[in-house]
Amino acid sequence: MNSRSAHILVAEDDKSVRLVVQQALARQGYTVQSSGTAAGLWKLIESGRGDVLISDIALPDGDALDLLPRIQQHRPDMPVIVMSARSTLLTAVKAQQTGVFEYLPKPFELRSLVEATERAVGSIGQSRPTAQAQPGVEEGGPLVGRSRPMQDIFKAMARVVGTDLTVLITGESGTGKELVARALHDLGSRRAGPFVPINMAAIPRNLVESELFGHEKGAFVGADSRMSGRFEQAEGGSLFLDEVGDMPPEAQTRLLRVLQDGEYLPVGANRPVKANVRIIAATNHNLQHLMQQGLFREDLFYRLNVVPLRLPPLRERTEDIAPLVNHFQKQAAAGGLPAKRFAPEAIRALAEWNWPGNVRELENLVRRLLVLVGEDSISAEMVEAELASVRPAEAQPIEVDSLAESVDQHVRRYFSTLDGAAPPAGLHGRILREVEYPLIVATLEVTRGNQVKAAEILGINRNTLRKRIRELGIWSGR
Repeated sequence: MNSRSAHILVAEDDKSVRLVVQQALARQGYTVQSSGTAAGLWKLIESGRGDVLISDIALPDGDALDLLPRIQQHRPDMPVIVMSARSTLLTAVKAQQTGVFEYLPKPFELRSLVEATERAVGSIGQSRPTAQAQPGVEEGGPLVGRSRPMQDIFKAMARVVGTDLTVLITGESGTGKELVARALHDLGSRRAGPFVPINMAAIPRNLVESELFGHEKGAFVGADSRMSGRFEQAEGGSLFLDEVGDMPPEAQTRLLRVLQDGEYLPVGANRPVKANVRIIAATNHNLQHLMQQGLFREDLFYRLNVVPLRLPPLRERTEDIAPLVNHFQKQAAAGGLPAKRFAPEAIRALAEWNWPGNVRELENLVRRLLVLVGEDSISAEMVEAELASVRPAEAQPIEVDSLAESVDQHVRRYFSTLDGAAPPAGLHGRILREVEYPLIVATLEVTRGNQVKAAEILGINRNTLRKRIRELGIWSGR
């Protein structure tokens, strides 16, 4: 459909927002009609007007998402774009499950709305999903964040929550990877089944396979009875493999076979068992770096990385600190801790901290302040004093006489992690790659991305440098 012939319906309670949206769409050549209530919107729908609907979720006389099934029944061809200031994970999930074309958490750029409208107009006439049954989960949820990075995470989760796709969650320690995994399970189609977490870093290497797949009686010395593994315990539900980057090579091979074949073999068993679980994995390691070192299987990485979710560190989403503090205060009050008020200056002091421990560190700090501070109000000075008391001492650099000595230390540490096992073939190339990558990156930074100057400094041909930049996956800026 030509955009100039498209008729857009806008439902928004806030008159100023409604006017801004109308003007932005009118400038694109659309015909726009608006309403400030759900009742007024429904009258427009019943009259057959509109090709695309743009609506705030919270209207003064009702929830637009609750109205959506009626709209779909009356106008199944109409794409619906919803906006919301209730920027929670559950809002994003509900929007996705009710079959909306696009969900825009407020505040958003008008450009995003115009682009979504153009795509919606282009989709008119195409089949679209109908509303699905809603999970019985309370509004709010454990994940808090109105920042753009967290809104992107919520939207990505909403798209995959109703599927059985394997998800790989990456992020620093304390960013909430297990909370994301639990939310994917609790809001998904397997929520009636068990959620079984296992920390791969906490299991002795020789027991990993038995823990994952179970073992039969007599399978090895000490196996006095049959033991079910985590795959069996998670039957019909979700298996959360935390710190998957710490899996030993032999367990990686077994896990890969499960993902490929859909079945596993308990230790000491003769017949494989069908696996009926959804895999959600998480790690704070750079798995691609581990692959370059030969410590993580490349084929397993691609099996796990079907849907990647990168959780941002708290320092990248400081606008979420205030709502997180409120969230932790409510939790603490429910647990019997005294209620306090964080002064605005205290929130600003929290926003200036680097948060190496991320959200978990913030939660612990809030609880500590609620217990230790006698006053009803927590000031910036109190926050700064507490942060100063936990500030880690600066690490002393390891003095080495040469690059060769530094590489020697690295290589010896690498062999020690193998516990006597032989490393995978290709070690020479992997070590050279590890040295070459930072060398080229640092040189390009010095030359501000100028490859001609970088090649001259490195003493190599420019075409050779270009080839290595491409093969190593380096972005050079030019």
